[in-house]
This record gives sequence, structure tokens and C-alpha cells, in this order.
Amino acid sequence: MKTRSLKILGCALIMIGLVMFLSNLSSSLWLEEKEISSATEELKILPDMSLAEFGKVNNISNPTLKEIFGLTSPSDLEKKFDEFGMTEEQVKNKLTRSTALQEEYESKNWLKIPLKFGLWFIFMSYIFIMIRKKKITPVNRKWYYLFSFTLFGILLGSDPGPMGTVKDAVVLFGTTGAIFPPRLIAMSLLLGTVVLANKFICSWGCQAGTLQDALFRLNRNESDNKGIVKQYKPPFILTNTIRVGTFIFLILGTVLWGIDILEPIDPFKIFKPAALGITGFLFVVSLFFLSLFIYRPWCHFFCPFGLVGWFLEKTSIYKIKVNYDKCIACGACEEACPSTVMQAILRQEGNTVPDCFSCATCMNSCPVDAISFEKGKRQKPDSSKFKKLSSS
Repeated sequence: MKTRSLKILGCALIMIGLVMFLSNLSSSLWLEEKEISSATEELKILPDMSLAEFGKVNNISNPTLKEIFGLTSPSDLEKKFDEFGMTEEQVKNKLTRSTALQEEYESKNWLKIPLKFGLWFIFMSYIFIMIRKKKITPVNRKWYYLFSFTLFGILLGSDPGPMGTVKDAVVLFGTTGAIFPPRLIAMSLLLGTVVLANKFICSWGCQAGTLQDALFRLNRNESDNKGIVKQYKPPFILTNTIRVGTFIFLILGTVLWGIDILEPIDPFKIFKPAALGITGFLFVVSLFFLSLFIYRPWCHFFCPFGLVGWFLEKTSIYKIKVNYDKCIACGACEEACPSTVMQAILRQEGNTVPDCFSCATCMNSCPVDAISFEKGKRQKPDSSKFKKLSSS
């Protein structure tokens, strides 16, 4: 047992190292994203200065001047700065937002983004069909996760990623007051997959999520229903409290201090290791190593998209459901489930259901085929159905 445990730990470290090494090689194939710096220098405003002179002195382009001051013709550039009735603070705020949006646009690889979204759609559609047909097995599940983080992470990079659509939107708005429309579109599309099928982008498309899941499955037996080295299921009230607190601190950090508190420890940077500092490197490696023992620790404890997705998954059209006419209340599904969610889905005893990542482990473990991935509201079982199971 000790030898097997050491083998698992060694394989995990090798996998993490390979991901970082291959991601570093792959990133050279893409145009690297530029670092965003939305800070605006103090503006130089002189008496009787024309708008054209103001732009020249402060290195502001004419299109930007047009956007800030609402110019309607080239002759407006000859008007005096004072004629526009704007204070220096108002101009600076507008310039900060305009500059931030321009830098956001220039930082994106507009070839990779639509390519990634297209491949996400194809891959998740395939997985959706496989789950509906109950063809996800302990063996092919691992291969699907490997394929997912290799394609969407190692080959296509850290950006875009589901978390960034929420986190970066909060940070950009909190620090500059700007809203980047393409990011809102991306966020809407990804959250739409959560509504369609229970947390589907997190489950099967997110490069950081699927890497965590692959590492977790590395430490599972052949039936994928139990850890080889002991695995733990932290209570949802603990994980979600920390996740809500993290989201609140993210907002406060941007508004009060103008910083992104998650940026130094962003786990998506495992696919862009050159951007990791010492602290980030140690945190990210530790986080993914922890994934051997706790199911998707970043998703449950910290991820802003995971939190928003948890609220939205209550409206998911397709979800894990139990047929209580078939169910024999053996508890195999909740035992095999990587987290505490299957217990909540199976028993329907409380109002709060933890995150379900549609991994289909519960479907594999059910001996009477009572679990499916279907449309509709979950039914409640008879109050006495799990009485014996609860007392055991």
C-alpha cells in the first residue's frame, strides 16, 4: 500500500511538472497577452489650451479625444479645453476607462478565442451525448479529462478561461469603472452552458477544473468509487463560506485598493507558468497536488465563476436525477460521489444542494440503474426510504 501511495504521489508531481513544461513550450506559439496597466499619469492642462494641444501634451490620440469629449467634427479639436465644461477628474476617469478598454482589446488573441469557444462547443456536445447515453465509464472519464486540459489548457493556454470572465470583469469594473463587452458575451455563453446542463463548462471544459479532476481520479481505485490514498469531503457550509468570503474580498480589493487579490495565485497560470511568481508557483503546485485528496479544491473554495455557477445551476435544464421507484437506498452513489453533493441530491433533505459537476460517477456506481442525466425537477423520496441508511 505504501509503495502504491508513493507511486501516486510521484505520478501527480510528474503530471504537474509536465503540464507546466509543455504549457511553457506551447505558449510560444501564441501571441502572448500583454500585461494590463490602467494607471493614468497626471494630466497636463495649461490656460487657454486647445483640445488638440491637450491631446498632444498628454499623448492622447484624436479617436480617444473624440470618445471622451463627444466630438462631432475635426474643428472641435481647436476649441478650448474649458469650453467642454469637464473637470480634470472627470476627464481622467473617462481616459482611464477608455485606456483600459483599449488595452483589454489589444491584449486578446482574437484568433485563439473563437477557436477555443468552437472547440468547447464540439467537445461538450459530445460529452453531453455520452452522459445522456450513460456511456461515461471510470476509464474513459480519465481520458476525457486528460484530453480536455491538454487541448484547452496546454495547447490553447490559460486565457480564455471560465473564471476570468467573472474575475476579470469584477476587477476591471472595480478598478476603472469600465465594462469590456466581449467579456460579457463570453461570460453569458459560458454561464448559458451551466443553465443548459448542470455546471457543464466547469465539469468538462474548464482547463483548471479538468486538471484538478484528472489528478483526483489518479488517486482512485479501478471502479472510481474510492480513494487509494484516503480522500476527504469537506462540508459544503465550510467550502462555500470561504468561497463567498473570497468573492467579497475580491470586490473589496478592487474598489478599496485597486488590486486583484486572486491574480498572484491564479491557478490558470499553470498553463502560463512564466507569469507565476514564487508565491504563485508554490500555491498553484500545492493546490493541484491537494487535488489528489480533495475534489476540485479551487472550484469549491475560491473560484468566482464556480460561485456564480452554483447559483445558476439551480435552474439547470439537465441535471442528475434519481428514480426512486428503482432506487434500493443502498448509498453506493453518495459513497462514490467525489463530494457531498450526491447525498443532498439522493435524500433531498435540505434546501441547499452543493456544486454538482456532472461527472457521472454516481451513475456508474448505481447497481440498479436508478440515476440518470435528464430534464425536469428532481422528485423527493418517501421520508422513510433512507431511514435505515441514515442510522447505519
